[in-house]
Amino acid sequence: MENKDKKEKTEDVVLDQTLRPARWDDYIGQKHIKDNVKILLRAAEERGHIPEHILFYGPPGLGKTTLAHLIAKETGRQMKTTSGPTIEKVGDLASILTNLAPGDILFIDEIHRLNKMVEEILYPAMESGVLDIIIGKGPSARTIQLDLPPFTLIAATTRVALISSPLRSRFSGGVFRLEFYSNEEIAKIIERSSKLLNISLEEEALKEIAKRSRFTPRTANYFLKRCRDFAQVNKKGNKNLDQKIVKDALNMLAVDDIGLNSSDRKFLEILIEKFNGGPVGLKTMGAAMSEEEATVEEVIEPYLIQLGLLERTARGRVATRKAYEHLDFEFKEKQEKLL
Repeated sequence: MENKDKKEKTEDVVLDQTLRPARWDDYIGQKHIKDNVKILLRAAEERGHIPEHILFYGPPGLGKTTLAHLIAKETGRQMKTTSGPTIEKVGDLASILTNLAPGDILFIDEIHRLNKMVEEILYPAMESGVLDIIIGKGPSARTIQLDLPPFTLIAATTRVALISSPLRSRFSGGVFRLEFYSNEEIAKIIERSSKLLNISLEEEALKEIAKRSRFTPRTANYFLKRCRDFAQVNKKGNKNLDQKIVKDALNMLAVDDIGLNSSDRKFLEILIEKFNGGPVGLKTMGAAMSEEEATVEEVIEPYLIQLGLLERTARGRVATRKAYEHLDFEFKEKQEKLL
């Protein structure tokens, strides 16, 4: 019995890993980026050159890492993966770059968190394919220049404004912003994932997950897997998902009909009940919620603004009529004048 459970668990892990698209045709959405990147790759291949450096940016969960993996597979190149925070010293970057083979792709996630000294070493590596290393200290210090194998840097970030202009300008292949997905695109992603996970999913159940997924593929796949777990436990191993099972599972996760979670609702409730709908400053809202200001600004507010439940004005945050209606609060004339 234990071996059977272990086998099923292993199979589940393998299935979950296959949710990442392996071909361009399997990658749903972001058509403008796909079209541009395809031309970039094809032109480089026809010239016999490696692709130029590319930067992807946008909110988390939209497919930046997936695009990097797709580029590596489409070009048949090896990809080495790292992230900004893990490259602490110049020596760390030098070790990574000197161990690349000609034509390799280096993927740096969250590149905005690179140490500034490390970033400056990256400039000549990207532009001229050389690595400048200082040996020694003081008057006896000298610089040696190492030639690097030709490589393509693909970087991803959720905060492009924190990347310096000199670094951004060196992504000669393009700087691409990933957009939120439509509910129709999310539904296609869920349908594909359900087949890979061997889940039977009714049409209404699919739509229910899609409309609560915050326009984000990662969230959609997370909800699908949690609904599968809920059905498996409550229906004794049955993975067939109908609308009722999906609603019950997502309600247990405290996700409402439009995808708001408990933190989102708490934000709006505090804004409306304690501060009469606003305007309220970021520091005040952070203190009222016992949350970091960065969490409020970068995690909670974007989706509320996307749905039209919140507005950022010069005087502070203001709840919209739609927010009042969603939470069943009375919208007064005073609030309308603030918007």
